[in-house]
Amino acid sequence: MENYTVVIPAAGQGKRMQAGKNKQFLMLDNTPLVIHTLRVFDTDPACREIVLVVNDQETEAMQDLIATYKITKTIQVIPGGKERQDSVREGLKQIDGDEGTMVLIHDGARPFVSRKRISELTAKAAESGAAVLGVPVKDTVKKAEEGVVAETVDRTSLWAVQTPQAFQLPLILRAHEKAQAEGFAGTDDASLAEWQGEEVRIVEGDYSNIKLTTPEDMLFAEAIISQRKDGQRQ
Repeated sequence: MENYTVVIPAAGQGKRMQAGKNKQFLMLDNTPLVIHTLRVFDTDPACREIVLVVNDQETEAMQDLIATYKITKTIQVIPGGKERQDSVREGLKQIDGDEGTMVLIHDGARPFVSRKRISELTAKAAESGAAVLGVPVKDTVKKAEEGVVAETVDRTSLWAVQTPQAFQLPLILRAHEKAQAEGFAGTDDASLAEWQGEEVRIVEGDYSNIKLTTPEDMLFAEAIISQRKDGQRQ
C-alpha cells in the first residue's frame, strides 16, 4: 500500500452548475458535496494528509464544514490561484516531501472514487512516476468542422480521463513550475507531465466516478448514492 498526500482543488465557482455559489457547498444526501469527497480520503489509511485549495473568501466556511463534519485527517486549507492549474501548483508547494513522496490530485467535485481504484493508481504511479484513472470511451466520437462531420474517430484507443491523478512529487512539481515559467496551460495535470516528456500510465477506473459539473449530474449522483445504500442493506 502506497502512502500519499492528496491535493484537492475546490476553489472554482462552477458556473455550469448554475447554483449561484460554489458547488462544493451544494447538499448531496443532506451533506455538502466537498465533505463527501473529503471523507473518501479521511477514511483511507494510506492517505497521510489532505491539502484543500479553496477560494480565499471561502476559507473560513470550509474550515467550519471540516469541523462540523469531523474530518479527522491532517488537512491544510489554503487559498488557490486564478485558474485550477495555479491552485494545484500552490497546493503542491505546501507538501513537505522527497523523491519518493506520492501525491494525488483530485477534483473536489468527484465524490465517488473508490479506495480500490486509488490503491491501484498509486501502485502504478510508484512504478512509473505518473498514472491516471480513466475509462474507455463508450460513445461514437466524431470530429466536426464548422458544424459538419469531418470524420468518425476510432474510439478503440480513446479513454475518458478522471481523477485522482497520481505522481511522484518532484516530477509533477517540476512540470507545474516549468509550465508556469513558459506560460503553458494544460487540460489536466497529466498533460503537464506529458508535455515535459514523462510517460503517464493509465489505470482503468469506474464509470460511476463522475465529476459533478451540471445540474443533471446531481441527479446521477443521487442515483449512485441510492444504489450504494441499497447495496449496503442487502
